[in-house]
This record gives sequence, structure tokens and C-alpha cells, in this order.
Amino acid sequence: MSSLSLALLLACGASAAQADDLIQVYQEARVSDPTLAGAESTKLATDENVDQARSFLLPQLGANIDYTRSRTGNDADGTLRSDDPNELPLPYTSTTTTSHTRTYGVSLNQSILDISKWTALKSSKYTAQAGDATYTAAQQQLMIDAAQAYFNVLSAIDALKFADANEKALARQLEQAQQRFEVGLAAITDVNDAKANHDQAVASVISNQNNVDTARESVRRLTNKEPGEFKKLRESLPLDHPTPDDPTAWVDVALKQNPALSSAALQVDAANADINTARAGHLPTITGRLNYSKSSQWGDTRYGGLGGPFHDGAGDPKWGPSVTLSLSVPIFSGGYTQSRVRQAVHQRDFAQDQFEFNRRLVEANTRNSYRSVIAGASQVEATKAAVVSAQSSVEATQAGYEVGTRTIVDVLISQQTLLNAQSQYSAARHAFVMNGLLLKQAAGVVELKDLEAVNALLE
Repeated sequence: MSSLSLALLLACGASAAQADDLIQVYQEARVSDPTLAGAESTKLATDENVDQARSFLLPQLGANIDYTRSRTGNDADGTLRSDDPNELPLPYTSTTTTSHTRTYGVSLNQSILDISKWTALKSSKYTAQAGDATYTAAQQQLMIDAAQAYFNVLSAIDALKFADANEKALARQLEQAQQRFEVGLAAITDVNDAKANHDQAVASVISNQNNVDTARESVRRLTNKEPGEFKKLRESLPLDHPTPDDPTAWVDVALKQNPALSSAALQVDAANADINTARAGHLPTITGRLNYSKSSQWGDTRYGGLGGPFHDGAGDPKWGPSVTLSLSVPIFSGGYTQSRVRQAVHQRDFAQDQFEFNRRLVEANTRNSYRSVIAGASQVEATKAAVVSAQSSVEATQAGYEVGTRTIVDVLISQQTLLNAQSQYSAARHAFVMNGLLLKQAAGVVELKDLEAVNALLE
């Protein structure tokens, strides 16, 4: 067996029992694809914003221990008198006092009125919903990526198969041209033309083998494992029109259900809530505080010229509650609040522009995918007929060449035409299946069952 035949056999898969199908590739990608894993992590991180925003509306409980040490002194002269009248006053030249304060406490803070905290919570909920929609879009994109990678492999394998068959046919033409030249029935130019086309065919086989390897590498990148052989698309395909058979109906579904568009719309809602949050910077806030604490104080005083310090002991501290109600009215913050409002408005405008961009893109993709499915059905039939015609042309041209009514150039051209027709037929079949999935993705309704339906077309 030649090396070209061996490469083709390995690419096409000699053992159907061990062949991978589309669902297997998707499931492996679903487990190991880093893009989807990253989208899930982003979604989970975004969800935490809701809890964080809500936390500012809930009671804040904390405990504290404060210790303060202060020292004061002066150089004033004076006398220290005792409580005992029998003792004489003691003169001193300076005083140095060291004071200590220790406080234990538990405090409960509660926001009573702060509009910005409520609007921030509303914005975080919209952002979390947008994150959910973005994750859904990532899941749908993985289905498309898996299917596209799978059919890219099938297209590359078919191209290799056709190129190999073309190389073998051209090798026979070269051999025939040499034999006819040796017996004087053909010119040396026939041999040269046949050899040039055969050399080109060999190069094409090598190039297509590389394309197969590249396509398989794309599958390996998705699944993080070496792919096996691939089931191929069966010959008979249902070339049905989309249901409903109306592009406007598909666009209506897409505008309502496309997750990427839904995410963009929710980002606009979040941006509007952010504007209200910025504007709330002009509004008063009310905060309540409940504190339960005890405090003790003691100190030492040194009198210059009298020796050691005199200690003032702490009394017996008692626990006691205190309640504080604070009203804060913002008056002027150097233009910060106004700047935040303007910034939030610009960000909302950007979100609206992004939504409009996505809306137009989704609508265009939906219409294009619909037209591609409709045209694809006709293209499959047309390219199939072209293969039959090209095959008949090759046979007729070959017969004419053998009896001398056709030239070697005619034979080579007909063989190249057959190769092109076969490649176009294979590409059209795979594209028709993919366009059906792309239409459902554009509408935001592609599901696992759609991949399963395509998987049922493999054999």
C-alpha cells in the first residue's frame, strides 16, 4: 500500500465501531472547554454582586475594643495639699499626667434611608441576569463550535479522499500517455502535460492531508484529547425548509430569545439603574446605630520634686446602651456627584448603542442563515447533479482520447472538473447541516436535541 493510500485510510477511519460522533465530541468539549468554563466562572462571579449590593441594606454588626493612652504636662509651680489637715502642703515645680482609657463595645448599624443602595441592588440584579444570558450564549456557541469543528474534519477528509482519487487517476493518465508516446501514438507534450498535472495532484494530496491534521487539531483543542475516527454524513439528507418557512418569523423569535441580545438589553437596564444611583448622591440619607459598651479610665500624675507618681485608679465601669439616628444631607461635593451622573449617562448611551449594534447583527445573521438554508438545499441538489455530469464527462472524454478524438488536455480538464464538483458537493452537504444549526443559534433556540438530530444523520 502506498503512503498516500495509507494516509487516506487513516483519515477516513477504517473502523466505524470506534468512530467518534458529534454528540461525543460535544460532550467532551462541554467538560473540558476552557472558554465555557471561563464563562461559567464569570457568571458566578457576577451573581455575587447581588449579595454584595444587598448586604449594604442589611444590619452591620461589629465588636470593638479601643485603648487610648495620652500624656500631658506643664512647668507651673504649685503646692499639693493632702486631705489630712495635719499634713503640710508639698511644693512642686511641674506636673506630668498619663491617662489611660479602655472601651469595650458592640454596635449595630442599619441603613434606614439610602436610595443609592436600593438602585445599586437593582442594577446588580440586571447585571446578574445579563450574565446568565451571556452564559447561555456561550453554551450555544460551544454547540456550534463543536459541530463546526466536526464538519470541518469531515470536509477535510472528503477533500483528501477526492484528491487521492484524482492523483491515482492522473497517475494512470500519465502511464497511458507514456505508453502511447512510446508507440508513436502521442506527442511528448501529452506526457509533459500529464506529468505536470500529476505532480500538482500529489502536492494537492499532501496539502489536503495537512488540512485534515489541522481540522483534527481543532477538535483536540475543544476536547483536550486526541480524537478518534469520525463518522461521516450519510448520503441521503433531508433537504427540508426551516419551520416556520418565513424569515420574518425567525427574526421575531431571535429578537425575543437570542441570549446575546437579551444580555445587551439587560445591560441597558443596569445602566439606567446606575444613573439613578449616581443621582441619589444628591439625596439625604438616614442611618441608625445601636451601641452597647463600657469604658474605664485611669491615670498617673508625676509632680516635679516630689518623687514617685500618684495613681488615679479606675472606677467600676458599667455596660450601657446608646442609640444614634443620623441624618446626612449632601450640599456640595466639589462637582463629584454631577460628574458621576454625567458619566453614568454616557455609559448608558454606550450600552444602548451596543444593544442596537447587537440587534442589527442578530437580525442580519438570522436572515442570512435562513437564506443560506433555503439556498443550501438547492445547492446540494445542483452539486450532486454536477458530480454525475462530471463523472460522465470524464468517461466520455477518456473514451474519446483512446480513439483519438480528444486530447490529453481534454482528459485532464475533465478530471479536474470532477474533482471540483466532488469537493463542492461535499462542502454543500456539510454547509447545509451547519446552516440549519446557525439559524437556530441566531434565533437563540439551538439546543442539545438539535445536535442529536444532526448526529442521527451520521453513519
